[in-house]
Amino acid sequence: MGKDDNRRPIAARASSWARALSASLARSSITPNQISIVSIFFAGVGAMMLVWGISPAGLLLAAVCVQLRLLCNLLDGMVAVEGGKQTPTGALYNEFPDRIADSLLIVALGYAALHPWLGWLGALLAALTAYVRVFGGSSGLAQDFRGPMAKPHRMAVLTVACLVGAAEWRWNGTRHCLLLAAAIIAAGSALTCYTRIRAIAGQLHQKG
Repeated sequence: MGKDDNRRPIAARASSWARALSASLARSSITPNQISIVSIFFAGVGAMMLVWGISPAGLLLAAVCVQLRLLCNLLDGMVAVEGGKQTPTGALYNEFPDRIADSLLIVALGYAALHPWLGWLGALLAALTAYVRVFGGSSGLAQDFRGPMAKPHRMAVLTVACLVGAAEWRWNGTRHCLLLAAAIIAAGSALTCYTRIRAIAGQLHQKG
């Protein structure tokens, strides 16, 4: 496998602003692992905004936190790889903070939508998409980041739900957008598990 087979393809990685910011961080004493941990902090703040005292301002802040979490996910890999600051534990910090951050936000979304079970289901299925991806890698295949509801898609749905949900809440105090987003994330994650498993099975069959 090539060196990029286990990296999620992200268009922003090639942007000038991302390269400049990651280069600046690489020259500092900040480590990629620390950036990964900060992503959990932003996810935690976003989750609190969704669960405690939901309001238009809280939903807008939650949307910002989701994007800051994704920014950390982008920069930790760039600082590690392009910045030459890889560590022996980098693979651990690349995966586990992601799973924690995903779970915090998706579970909180379920509570915000007044259907906690849907948030827990979505978080479980989101974690399963990552498990299937890593399983493919452990089987000697390139890790499969396909959707339709991979991490960037889940966070995009959540961000839009928070933004539109803020307007909805201000208008009439309902949470239909949040409920719809929780359902889309759960259903889409289940479909993503299926598409990845099917792709892995096909590749393993070809190898055999």
